Formats: sequence, C-alpha cells, structure tokens
Amino acid sequence: MKYKKSQELYNKGLVNLVGAVNSPVRAFASVGGNPLFIKKAKGSKITDVDNNSYVDLVLSYGPMILGHRHKKVQKAITKALKNGYSFGASTKNEIKLAKIVCDAFPGMDKVRFVNSGTEAVLSGIRLARAYTGKDKIIKFAGCYHGHQDALLVAAGSGLATLSLPGSKGVPEGAVKNTLIANYNDLESVKAHFEAHDDIAGVILEPVAGNMGVVTPQNNFLKELKEYLESKGALLIVDEVMTGFRSKFGGAQELFEVEADITCLGKVIGGGFPVGAYGARNEIMGMVAPLGGMYQAGTLSGNPIAMAGGIATLTELKKQNPYDKFNEIAQIIEVFLLESAKKYDVAITVNRFGSMINPFFTDITVTNFKEAQTSDTKKFATFFWEMIKNGVFLPPSQFEAWFLSSSLTEKNIQKVAKAIDKAMEAVSKM
Repeated sequence: MKYKKSQELYNKGLVNLVGAVNSPVRAFASVGGNPLFIKKAKGSKITDVDNNSYVDLVLSYGPMILGHRHKKVQKAITKALKNGYSFGASTKNEIKLAKIVCDAFPGMDKVRFVNSGTEAVLSGIRLARAYTGKDKIIKFAGCYHGHQDALLVAAGSGLATLSLPGSKGVPEGAVKNTLIANYNDLESVKAHFEAHDDIAGVILEPVAGNMGVVTPQNNFLKELKEYLESKGALLIVDEVMTGFRSKFGGAQELFEVEADITCLGKVIGGGFPVGAYGARNEIMGMVAPLGGMYQAGTLSGNPIAMAGGIATLTELKKQNPYDKFNEIAQIIEVFLLESAKKYDVAITVNRFGSMINPFFTDITVTNFKEAQTSDTKKFATFFWEMIKNGVFLPPSQFEAWFLSSSLTEKNIQKVAKAIDKAMEAVSKM
C-alpha cells in the first residue's frame, strides 16, 4: 500500500494543527509512522486519501455500530438537515430520544443530553457531589473518562499510549479530591473510605476499554455497588464506550448492577457529537432548572444528533445483533490465539460483546498494571501489518477493537488472513 497523500496531508497539517491531529491517539505515536487521513467510509469499510480500503475495526471508537452511513440513519439525518442545523431551543426529537434511552436503562428516569462523553462525565460527577454534599471521587487506574482536570490522573487511552502519568496544566488543586483505586480490587476502594469521610462516589467503566478490554472479575461490580450503598456513596458508571454495545442498554445490566448515575456518549448520536447523563428522579431533580446543580449547553440536544441517535437506536433494537457480535468476537479470538500459537507469540485476548483486543503479554490482564506488561513494540509491528493487509485498527495497544453489524463473512476472513500475516511478522522481530 502507498500512503503518499496521507504523508502530504500530515506535513500540511503540522503547520496549523497541533501535531497535525485533533486527538493525540490519531498521531500514531505508539506505533510509529505517520497517521492515515481518511476520505470516506461506507458499511464495514473505510477508505483513506490514497484510496486504500480497510475493514474498519475502529468505527470512530465505537459509535458506528451499524457500520458507516447506514441508509436509515442517512435518511433521518438528511431529513433533519432540511429543517435547520441548530436552534438553541427545544425540539420534539429530544423527548423521543430521551424516552428510548431511559427505557433502555433500568433506574434511569430522566436524562440530560450534552455534547460529548467528557461533558457527560464532568456533569455526572458534579451531580454526584451535589446530591451527596461530598467532594471526593474515586476512579480506577487505567479507566479513562475524558480530559477534564479532575479525572486526568492514572488514565488509560492516550495517556497510556504516550506514557504520560497525567497532564501539564492540571493544577494540584484540581485533583486533590480524586482518589485512585485498582480495577477489580474492592479492598483498594475500601481503603479510601477508611481514610476519608467525604467520598461522593466511585466512577468506572463497567468494562474497561481504554487500557484495552478488561472485564470485571468475581462479582466485582455487584460487591462494589453493595459496599457503596452501605457508605451512602453513589456508583457512577461510564458507559460512553460500552453503552448499547453488549446489549440494548448498558453493560451494567449484564452484571446485575444498577448505576446511580449513568454517563453515555458516542452511539446515542449515531456518530454525531453527543453525550448524556441520567439517573432516577430524586437524583436528576438536583439538575437545573429543577434544582441547584447548574449545567447548560447551547448545542445540547442538537437536532441533527437527535435524528441520528433515534435512527441508530431504533435500527439497532430491530436488528438485535448482540448474539452475532459474540459469535464474531469469539471467531476473532480463536484466530488470534491460534495464529499466536502457530508463530510462538505470547498474547492474551480479552473480549466482551462487540469489543475485543489482544495484549502482547503472557499473563492474564485484569487491571491497568497487568495491561502495561504488554510489549508495545510487538503491537506496533502487528498494527502496521494489519494495515498493510487491509484491516484498520486503533493505533494503540490500550484501545479496544469494535465490531459493527455490517461485517460480512468476507470481511471476517480478511481479518483472519491479516492476523496470520501480522503474527508472522511479530514472530520475526
């Protein structure tokens, strides 16, 4: 494959864009080389400016769950565009999408739409503090909840990719009320409660996706929720990545846990900038104009995002692709493990629903520390071989791969062949 036009655009982008990108992971820092620039996408395929075509397992980091430019989503967006782009006022579709979302999450009576997952989490944490009257929040090492100051510590995703412990520009005071625990380790949570009496709640991804796919072990979520209830603290579940990806609703329900506050994003806008946070009535009653917790946004509930979200979730419920997702993820896991064994490459594969990824390590990965034992140089080689063989992956060891309902048998076989070529290349390092 040739990448001449991507290289040219990268060089041009360096002049007026920071690092020629608008999000750090796109810079390909951990895999080497220069980023690809994308021209278009349709269904399961994405095409770069050099006309190289790939099976897309990035899917805009999750939201394109039906594949790109699904005809029903496209139709709904086109219709909405004819009426206007933004009004700064309420629309009927906000109410319609709110009902779809609330009906999908037990314990969510009301929802507030915002413009990104970061904004949803920021608002959800403010709400937890407002409701409990307490200040401190516990987060887990390796869980990423957006780039707000208070949570930009011990994060995964781009920070892990770039080997940054946090971020410059975040003052000490901004993180003084953030406590760090270890994912899948309830005792590390209890230790904080023993040391502090002003903890408002705990935030986590029900299935981590920003240190690679890491699932809760040994009833971790259920025991965590029970413990928090005994302490009068709230469970804030960040389903920005997992929402509607493992079932029609939240991953929390599959673990028999009901969040006090749920944060959403990505998929509920059909790929448009959107986020949301929701909870039962007594908690959401704290939010203005009902209560004293202020949060606002001119573009919140944007009519185009609402139309895209309604069409996406309506079609998703109709398709109900979740059994198919599990089957495909299992097939890909087998491809990865068998190919790694064939070429004597040490890997661990984690998956959950439509999320999957290999770790280039020989240990089981259940937390961020274990994820960091992965050989990122091997992943970089693996990544570029997958690209050369027509499969588009997230350019980081610490990001989940995503499946869409548009994947075909032919696509899956292409992924299998690419995996075999990539593992062979890794074995020669």
